Amino acid sequence: MDGRCDWCGDDPLYVDYHDHDWGVPEYDSRALWEKLILDGFQAGLAWITILRKRENFRVAFEGFDPNVIAIWGETDVARLLENPGIVRHRGKIEATIGNARAWQRIEADQGFDRFLWAYVDGKPLQNRFTNMGQVPAQTPLSVQISKDLKKAGFKFCGPTIVYAFMQATGMVNDHMVTCPCHGRVAKMAR
Repeated sequence: MDGRCDWCGDDPLYVDYHDHDWGVPEYDSRALWEKLILDGFQAGLAWITILRKRENFRVAFEGFDPNVIAIWGETDVARLLENPGIVRHRGKIEATIGNARAWQRIEADQGFDRFLWAYVDGKPLQNRFTNMGQVPAQTPLSVQISKDLKKAGFKFCGPTIVYAFMQATGMVNDHMVTCPCHGRVAKMAR
């Protein structure tokens, strides 16, 4: 695809993720939570590592059902620490369990999807970047969302993780304007 964002290189898994998943507006509460958790697991690692293990994560975390994960305890943490198919990091695994509980509270109160999308008035922000050097690692908005998520009980959701999450879930359209996905993703906004 001529003009594709150059961050994905030519790895087929990365290219497929770029072309079909990254930046597509996601409005499902559970799917948003899954993507936030995976972005948290990515901290300190390359995203391709998470992509390569994503299906293993989905199996290990029972489809990323926060209602299931919220009742997990130390036995489950120990089981996951033995799973070579995922990133075995005690802090991130324990944070996932706590984040499931925080998700439940927000979901019951207002809906996790509405909580997040309210930050952009329900419509993806349409950036018009022409080169990767223009794309920020974080923004004042990602700082605010990070603070609010932490206040709600979330962990592993710093401003950089939150901005990557916003890009992945289409809250912001950070495809380069030269990328064929930019216009296609922009049209997907509700």
